[in-house]
Amino acid sequence: MWRLNPEYRPAGAFCDSWGMVNVQTEILIERPREIVAGYASDPDNAPVWYVNIRSAQWRTPKPLAVGSRVAFTARFLGRNLDYVYEITELVPGEKLTMRTSQGPFPMQTTYAWFDEGGATRMSLRNMGEPSGFSVLAGMIMAPMMRRAMRKDLENLKNILEAS
Repeated sequence: MWRLNPEYRPAGAFCDSWGMVNVQTEILIERPREIVAGYASDPDNAPVWYVNIRSAQWRTPKPLAVGSRVAFTARFLGRNLDYVYEITELVPGEKLTMRTSQGPFPMQTTYAWFDEGGATRMSLRNMGEPSGFSVLAGMIMAPMMRRAMRKDLENLKNILEAS
């Protein structure tokens, strides 16, 4: 069986030989960490700054906490994806991890925020195993996801730095 050379890892985006996709990108936003983290971690803002997210609906009462669930509708690779994320880790202003297990692309998304001078460095990471896609499609998806994630972070930066 053909396998991707394990030594080959494109910076920030890869798909291993079993189809696991792991994509990470980051950006520097010229706003305080509390503002960046507060805005980015609010699911109601996701359709504003995420290019592919069309809607977000709370499935549990606000505010956001470990165990909260939010349903998202997104469009990726010409397909509509409906999925529910559950918050698995929340350290306000520092880290947010959410996970979904249903749909064609079960995934874990992690946001992390770090002070850098008077600005904030935000990291966005998506890891998952595209069950509805082939391993080959996963290898193609990783760089596409990275481009989309970079656009998302650029949108977030533009929104927050304009306010």
